[in-house]
Amino acid sequence: MAVVISIVVIALVFDYINGFHDAANSIATVVSTRVLSPRMAVAWAAFFNFVAFIFFPLHVANTIGKGIIDPSIVDNTVVASALIGAIGWNLITWWYGIPSSSSHALMGGLIGAGMSKGGSSILGWAKITQTAVFIILSPIIGMLVGGALLVAVAWILRRFTPGKVDRWFRRLQLVSAALFSLGHGGNDAQKTMGIIAVLLYANGLTGGAFVVPFWVVLVCALAMGLGTLSGGWRIVRTMGMSLTKLKPVQGFCAETGGAAMLFLATAMGVPVSTTHTITGAIVGVGWVTRPSGVRWAVALRIVWAWLLTIQSAALIAAASYYALRAFQR
Repeated sequence: MAVVISIVVIALVFDYINGFHDAANSIATVVSTRVLSPRMAVAWAAFFNFVAFIFFPLHVANTIGKGIIDPSIVDNTVVASALIGAIGWNLITWWYGIPSSSSHALMGGLIGAGMSKGGSSILGWAKITQTAVFIILSPIIGMLVGGALLVAVAWILRRFTPGKVDRWFRRLQLVSAALFSLGHGGNDAQKTMGIIAVLLYANGLTGGAFVVPFWVVLVCALAMGLGTLSGGWRIVRTMGMSLTKLKPVQGFCAETGGAAMLFLATAMGVPVSTTHTITGAIVGVGWVTRPSGVRWAVALRIVWAWLLTIQSAALIAAASYYALRAFQR
């Protein structure tokens, strides 16, 4: 039991790190447009991260818990190794200020640890393929929806003065930031819920069925909220200030487009990347406003991190699995 408790704590550490690593996704636009101060922004985002479990069913938790690898081969070493792989890659990318995906880091960790124990036959190819497709779709949809919203808003409000539009959207950005934070909490916190649930299942603590106990839902939502409250300032600078310059109307459109994508993915049970989604939306509104205003070199650096995330986390997890197994002998 002590081992299980220790791994649950590690999972909550991952959830906390996920929160501060991905805080930029929720607050970068509202901070860069100066609608809220950084401290107020993280408090706003953290609150909606926490209450998100009230609004979304646990489809993503089920995908992580029993869709990526066969739950019958899961043991304490597999779960611990998967978490080490995800945490390790998250910390590396956080240190360098690169907004990589915590979702795909965890998926890579599960794949690396699971294959180390049971080979490729234990992989849930249907869910892995679905998630891989959304690696491409989520930034594209975020970009298209964010850009389309900006075009529509610009046309509808074309007769109003820029000052009036700015005042309106400073208020509306509070709503869009709240919606995106709900989507972030609803999708990302469920990933840790799924990993803890499969750990409890593997240890026979859920009555022989895969379920997500309410206490798991609550502590994961809390850990995510506290992580967001800590802020991820290195990545905030990249997302909100390095990609492109934003005004409140652009921030609103980016956040709303990103939130729509997250709501859709969470309803489908797809562990989509909030990082990919909001990055695509920010690039979309920046490109519609002025293509030359998007810093494509920064965007390319982010894309490289996306392409390397699953493999890198899988390698770290596999190395951790073999190290832990050697230690146990």
